[in-house]
Amino acid sequence: MRIAQVAPLHESVPPHKYGGTERVVSYLTEELVRTGADVTLFASGDSCTRAELDPICERALRLDPHCRDPMAPTMRLLERVARRAREFDVIHFHIDYLHFPLSRALGLRQLTTLHGRLDLRELQAVYDEFSDMPVVSISLAQRRPLAQARFVGNVYHGLPLDLYRFQPEPDDYLAFLGRISPEKGVGRAVAIARRLGMRLRIAAKIDRHDRDYYEREIASLFADPLVEYVGEIGEADKGAFLGKARCLLFPVDWPEPFGLAMIESMACGTPVIAFRCGSVPEVVDEGVTGYCVDSLEAAVAATARAADLDRRRCRECFERRFSVERMARDYLRLYGAIAEDRDPVAA
Repeated sequence: MRIAQVAPLHESVPPHKYGGTERVVSYLTEELVRTGADVTLFASGDSCTRAELDPICERALRLDPHCRDPMAPTMRLLERVARRAREFDVIHFHIDYLHFPLSRALGLRQLTTLHGRLDLRELQAVYDEFSDMPVVSISLAQRRPLAQARFVGNVYHGLPLDLYRFQPEPDDYLAFLGRISPEKGVGRAVAIARRLGMRLRIAAKIDRHDRDYYEREIASLFADPLVEYVGEIGEADKGAFLGKARCLLFPVDWPEPFGLAMIESMACGTPVIAFRCGSVPEVVDEGVTGYCVDSLEAAVAATARAADLDRRRCRECFERRFSVERMARDYLRLYGAIAEDRDPVAA
């Protein structure tokens, strides 16, 4: 099967540091190549892949100080995909709805994985207009705001089983991994650590648009001797960071579409304490890979008993539910249906 993967240009594939969507695109692309598929990856030129790389721009836009108009390279991306579209049995887009007019006009055999939140008011009109576009959710909770969208599948993210080593013996600290932003709840994580008198290590990036929030609400919290801010980390450092943690705090305050950090933690055997938002109850197996909570008090109590969870069972649950092999199989079923003009929902 000839498959195109169309990635955002904001980060490379895989990203050098933070970048959930691009990381998932990388895992999927490499696994499809391993199974024998003929894959072309449309991405930034600093991407690394065993697939054929069609480089759209020299480097990832977030890391390019000379890029002042990110939409310009994205327009080039759409034109390049359109020019080569007939080379592929199916085109898999990861760039939200930007290609919908093009896909409809050209009658492309395609599908789109929606990686972000879907509860934004402006999206209603988009999916009213493009209700024929086949889309894939990454959790069932993610779908709820867009009943009119044509969801043809739900595919949970997956990771290579050898990406992170199982860590049976943790150190005595809590971990937070992600972004410094209001919806990710780093302030809640600090509050949990303070109430328990435990060390908290924070590995997170600060986007430009979140800088004011960080300076206004978070920077002073990092002065606490219990809190260590280690900055933005890449793939090579995640295994040790997560694996040696007592548990991962995932105190989100938004409709989380999936939460890649949760399964990265589980892969190390490290349980997750997460607020019950969005996808969280679908991803966390209660009492096995962690606990879902509804309040700060419940989070404190759950964190205190996280050490009683069996880290080996946590890893086994990850292997069963969130491997890259399972993710690729799920997508290949959808690809096959689309390539053969069958209803993907029945795939």
